This record gives sequence, C-alpha cells and structure tokens, in this order.
Amino acid sequence: MIEQQIFTIIAASAGIMFVLGATFIAFTVLNRPKVLLRQRVKDIGAIGEAITSDKSENRRAKRIQEKIKQLEQKNKKRSNLEALRASILQAGLDITAGTYFVFSAVLALVAALVYLVAGYPPLGAVPVALICGLLVPKLVLMKMASTRQRKFTENFANAVDLVVRGIRSGLPVNECFNVVAREFEAPLGEEFRLLVEGQNLGLTIEHLLESGIERIPTSEYKFFAIVIQIQRQTGGNLADTLAGLSSVLRDRKKMRDKAKAMAGEAIASAGIIGSLPFAVGGLLSIVNPKYLMVLFIEPTGQKLIMFGLFWMFLGSMVMKKMINFKM
Repeated sequence: MIEQQIFTIIAASAGIMFVLGATFIAFTVLNRPKVLLRQRVKDIGAIGEAITSDKSENRRAKRIQEKIKQLEQKNKKRSNLEALRASILQAGLDITAGTYFVFSAVLALVAALVYLVAGYPPLGAVPVALICGLLVPKLVLMKMASTRQRKFTENFANAVDLVVRGIRSGLPVNECFNVVAREFEAPLGEEFRLLVEGQNLGLTIEHLLESGIERIPTSEYKFFAIVIQIQRQTGGNLADTLAGLSSVLRDRKKMRDKAKAMAGEAIASAGIIGSLPFAVGGLLSIVNPKYLMVLFIEPTGQKLIMFGLFWMFLGSMVMKKMINFKM
C-alpha cells in the first residue's frame, strides 16, 4: 500500500514536471520568433541611428565643401573692376572706383612732372608715371587691406569665445553679436555691428555674412560664416560648434606665430640686404659727395640708377615671396 502511494506521488511529480517542461518548451519555441524579431528591430534601430548620424555628418561635410567651392568660384568670376571694388572694400575706404582712378591719374601726373623738373631724361617720365599711377595705389590698397585683416584676426578668437559664453548663458545670437560690437574696436567690432544692424533691418544672415567675407576675406571669417550658415540649416548646438571653431582659430594663430618666428632670421637678412645699397650711398654722400653725384648728373649714371632700382625691386619681391608664410 505504501509502495503504491510512493509510486503514485512519483508518477504525479513526473507528470507535473513533464507538463511544466512541455509548457516551457512550447512557450520558448512559439515565442522565439517574436524575441528574434524584437532583437532584429533593436539591431536595425541601432544601425539606423549610426547610419543616420554618419549621413548627417557626411551631409554637413558636403555642405561645407559646397560653400567653400561657391566662395572660390565667386572670387574667380570677378572682373578687373569688381576686383578693384573688392580691394577698396577690404582696405576700409569709402570711395568709388572712379575716385580711385582720378587719384591714380593725378599721382601719375605729379610724379612725371616732378621727374621732369628734376632734370632727368624725358624718356624715363613714362615708366615713372606708370609705376606711380598703377603700381603705387595698388600696393597702398594691399597694405591697408592686409593691416585691416590682421587687426580683425588678432582678437577674432576672443570674439567667438564671447559669443559662445553669451549663447550658453541664454542670450540670443543677435544680442551676442551686439555685445562683441560694443566690446571690440574696428574692424572687428564694426563687422559685428554691421551684422546686428543688417538683421534689424530685415536682411538675412547669409547675405550679411557674404558681404562680410567681401570686406574681410580671411580664412577665419570664412570658417565662421560657413559654420553659422550650416548650423542654421541643419540645427544642433551652436555654442559647442563655435567653441570647436575657436579652438581651431587659436591653433591656426599659434602655427602662424611659430612660422613667423622661424622666418625671423630670413626677414632680418632680407631687410639688411635691401637697405645696404641705400646705407652705402648715404655714407658715400657724406664722405665724398662729388664721387657719388656723378651717378645723378651723367645720363649713364641715371640709367644705372634706374636699372639698379628696378632689379632691387624684383629682388625684394622674390625675397618677400620666399619668406612669406600664408596660413
């Protein structure tokens, strides 16, 4: 009797175990496709997010490349008159191209008259007029533009940092630009003031930045303009993007200063070589003026002076190109 009860308990336990095992197996087998499908969907979602992120980065990189190509093509398509107007804008002058031509013609005429009054050969009046009328005004514009761009670039990274701090503190971008316009001197403060005033008048930020690039065609300002335009189109955290741009600008400035320091010896040598003929001529005029005046009185000496100045100018330009490191 006892053996029969034990057998019954074992058989019932085995049956219960069998039923539970069969139920578990059936549930696992039937539910496995759903689990696999759920895992598949999860994997596809992760892959999709990665693909979407990669696509967004690639899309942003393509847009930046397109913007750079548009700027390069725009500069290549300029005519001579447009290039002259751009040079006047970059120099910060408020004159027209007609005023520039009138000033160049007057300068050429005055230089030719001074040359003839000094008693030099009339044949040399033409090259003197051409040099003073065409080359000198252009060199003055280039010097003024480079000086203005250098002043703009000196504190541009600090201005971007100020914009980043303003955005992170909750200020709108236009108000951050206004703060930069108040805190920095021209041309940096002036350019940001034009951005603020243009937006207040209803002009688009894209148009204002393109106009700013025409006045300040530096790589730093182009980076800033492209970042602002792309950020407005794609969205995202503008403060982090500008912070990254600021670090890039500071690294570029460090590299430029390093290149300038490495080229300091070459610059000093070029300055000494270029000034040596004038220094020797000045000493000879003090020690023995009659010996040196032959160059200025005799026609052959005057021709030698002209040729010497011409070749010195070419040599100075070559040395300038050799020691000029553009970053």
